[in-house]
Amino acid sequence: MNETWVKHPVVLKGQLVELHPLEKAHLAELLPLTADKRLWEFYPADYSDEQKFTTSYNTSLADRDKGTNYPFVILHKKSGKLIGSTRYLNMVPDYKQLEIGFTWITQPYWGTAINFECKLLLMTYAFETLKTVRVQLRTDENNIRSRTAIQKTGGKFEGILRKDRPRDNGTYRNTASFSILDNEWPETREKIIAQMNEKLAVTK
Repeated sequence: MNETWVKHPVVLKGQLVELHPLEKAHLAELLPLTADKRLWEFYPADYSDEQKFTTSYNTSLADRDKGTNYPFVILHKKSGKLIGSTRYLNMVPDYKQLEIGFTWITQPYWGTAINFECKLLLMTYAFETLKTVRVQLRTDENNIRSRTAIQKTGGKFEGILRKDRPRDNGTYRNTASFSILDNEWPETREKIIAQMNEKLAVTK
């Protein structure tokens, strides 16, 4: 385990969810959730396929050991159940930068405060503990819902990476790239909290 930057294990605790390190034991609980094809509409691969998800899952654990990736499961505190996953990836400690991505949350929690809280927890740890100077967020050019959510959390649009990565079907994905810098974090933090409170007020 590369412990030069993220000190394993890391648990990030919020009001609605807790982010726990992804482990092999979580696979059995996560697999039934991944069968929903809507989760993977804008991903390069259809991870509703059990073999593809399992391969990606094992790769993420191997990448954590290399220090390039740190995956989490999302624990819904009220139900005590796992409802998705998210991770740090493309981690470059020497440059103090990383990406937040491969985030998926089960459909009943779409449009709630949970995604905002996940981003708040991940960014708080990145900027305030790891002292990251740049956090990157990327999504499919056509994923308007994701692009809107990233911009609501304060992500600054940087452009489109053309033919950024291949899809399983032989086509290529164009990727919309966003970032948040360390000097933007205080304002971004307040923006995320405001979005969370707005969503929480609607559900009360």
